[in-house]
Parts: sequence; structure tokens; C-alpha cells
Amino acid sequence: MAASIEAVCVVHEITEGYFHPTAIDKRPVDAPVRIGELGPDGDEHVDQAHGGRDAAVYVYAAEDAAYFARLLGREVPPGLFGDNVRTRGLDVTSSKLGERWWLGEPGTGVLLEVRKPRTPCHNFSMRMGIAGFHVDFNRTGRVGAMCRVLEPGVVRAGDPVTVDHEPEHEVSIGVLVTGMTPAQAQGLLDSGVTLTSAVREKAQRYADRA
Repeated sequence: MAASIEAVCVVHEITEGYFHPTAIDKRPVDAPVRIGELGPDGDEHVDQAHGGRDAAVYVYAAEDAAYFARLLGREVPPGLFGDNVRTRGLDVTSSKLGERWWLGEPGTGVLLEVRKPRTPCHNFSMRMGIAGFHVDFNRTGRVGAMCRVLEPGVVRAGDPVTVDHEPEHEVSIGVLVTGMTPAQAQGLLDSGVTLTSAVREKAQRYADRA
């Protein structure tokens, strides 16, 4: 099955969070949405620790949402987890650091690069109404991908998603979160993929265990 965008979501309202207000309440937008270097138009980040060019777009897979829907016995609609783009048919958890995706038609849509996993916090648990949910969520590795925008553009629900580039190393979002072997970590470091400082430091810690 070809991959596609199920929904594009932006902030609905700012709500009270664990330490400070949060923009985690995202809702789908029916109209086309422009995605620029800092994320979708109409979206925002209250906490400066979130957002930025390496976390401009949070992509989450419908298949991973379905996993949690079964686990929790409730619906997990687009935006509930704070996702900007809900995909279908794209294995986000198995995507590799540095992997690139076209949202929309290649060359005319939005080109994203997978930069790091989502790091859930207490606000996520508050959003779900489940104490400690952010810890359990992280343990599954099904955390979604924070992406950098390489080519801005306009997208909407129903647009295709295609993989433009897949690096040769073995470290996916899920592997990075749940644990790398020293060889996998060293492969990531040697791959030539541009890494965030946090990802590089984590990979170096695992590589040093060899």
C-alpha cells in the first residue's frame, strides 16, 4: 500500500501543563497547510526545549497510533499525541536517522529529514490522563519522528508520502530509543549522516561499550 498523509495538525489551544503551559493540543486542518523551516503555519511551541529546525515537524504513524488504541482501549485520533503529520503506510518507527521523505509529490511538496525521536514529557501524560504514560510510551520505541524541513511547501490530507533517501546504517527511531548495539552505534557515527548533538552523544555512549 502506498503511503499517504492521513492528517495535518496544528495547535488548537494552549493548555496548562505540568510545569508551564503547553501547545500539545493539536487538531487536524481540512485546508492545505504550508510547512516552513520551523513547522506548519498555525502551529507553535510554548516550551523552547521543543520545536526548532531539528524538530519542526512531528510525524506519527497511524499504525503506531492503532497499537496504542488497542492497548488503551480508546481512540487515538490525529493530533492526540501532539503530532503534526499523521501518516498511513509509512513505517516511522523503523525509519532511520537521516532518512528523507517527500510529503506530496516529489520535487513540489515538502521534503523532510528524520532528525531524532520524540522525547515525551509529563505534559504528554497529563494530555492522556494517565500518570507516567510518557515513560511507558517511550519504552515501546513507537515514539514518532522529529523532522527537519529541507524543502518547504504546501501539503494536505490525502497527499502521498514517498521515501527519498534511506541511509545505509542500521539505527532506526525504534532502535535508537530502545537500545543500540555498539556496532550499530558506531555505524551511525561513521555513516556521514548529520546528527543532533543529543543523538551523537547517545550513539557515542553505546559505541564506547564495545
